Amino acid sequence: MAHIVAFWESRAFYDSFMARSHDRLAAAQSGTFKDAQVKLFEYRFDVKTGFEPRFTDADLLRLAHCRVHEERVEHFTLMQEKVWNPAVAGSPGMIRGMFGEAPGQEFLILSMWRAAAEHGKYRTERVERLALRAQTEADIAALTGDIVDMEPTWTV
Repeated sequence: MAHIVAFWESRAFYDSFMARSHDRLAAAQSGTFKDAQVKLFEYRFDVKTGFEPRFTDADLLRLAHCRVHEERVEHFTLMQEKVWNPAVAGSPGMIRGMFGEAPGQEFLILSMWRAAAEHGKYRTERVERLALRAQTEADIAALTGDIVDMEPTWTV
């Protein structure tokens, strides 16, 4: 399995790419992969500070894709900002991240880590306590995610 994460300077650039170059590039890749899933998330806020789409200093990427109950979106977003974000930002080894939103009450939380061991300490020490404090179980209808070891030769 591979994850491709792309960042666009603006929605206008993304729309231009989709209208002009996408089909030609997709046709050239035909048969090289199966079961592709594509989601477009709009940036909402940083996890830590100063997010930039630079991956050369990260060994690990954590992706959490959340579908949130419609009536809990405001609470979920507030808890990301006030509970989860400070906890993750204060974790040794966490470099930076971002919180994005897609239509249909879908969210992506992306965090970049210096090493898998540092991310492991954060998960072990804090996740259950933070989830209770943030009432995460009441907010989330579905959660999928992955921990991605960065492949430097794939970083452009």
